[in-house]
Amino acid sequence: MHSDRYKNFDELVGSEDESAFRIEAEKRHSSICVLAPHGGKIEVGTSDLARAVAGDRLSYYLFEGRKPKGNRDLHVTSANFNEPQAVAVVESSDVALAMHGCEGDDEMIYLGGRHVKLAASIAKALSNRGFSVGTHKNPALQGIDRSNICNRAKLGMGVQFEITRALRVRLTDKKGQLTGPSLKDFVDAINKGLSQ
Repeated sequence: MHSDRYKNFDELVGSEDESAFRIEAEKRHSSICVLAPHGGKIEVGTSDLARAVAGDRLSYYLFEGRKPKGNRDLHVTSANFNEPQAVAVVESSDVALAMHGCEGDDEMIYLGGRHVKLAASIAKALSNRGFSVGTHKNPALQGIDRSNICNRAKLGMGVQFEITRALRVRLTDKKGQLTGPSLKDFVDAINKGLSQ
């Protein structure tokens, strides 16, 4: 695990040029929000996945790295993620779903977060669509810290997705989705899990 260059968003803003990142946030009449706090070039593909899951119904928030290189510097760990628009979107929702990227050459979705029941419902729906789902061995990637941005919505619990690089690349590649369950399958499964 890399250590973060910045402890929180205030430190990041004080040091980085404003062209280094981009924020996109939309609050909708929805009790659920979808986040990609390490989107753009930080954890590649997570912005696309969050946007797809949000569709035109759910509130969403993206923090996207846009530097030519060194985007890892923009990673602020979820427990310290305090960018004001993110906090506003999350705190106005009942539940947050956070899309993250982890390393891995196999196509895996690791689910965590404090909303164990909802995570189980989503896991079942994803498995039924042909995705491999599990719990990450690293406790730091399980999203169980109360201060994790995914657990800061009104219910005090959310769901954290850690998606391997291999799966993120395939799901967000416009040409190569034929070798397994598709981005549509991913979105449909999450919606089914949310509706249970």
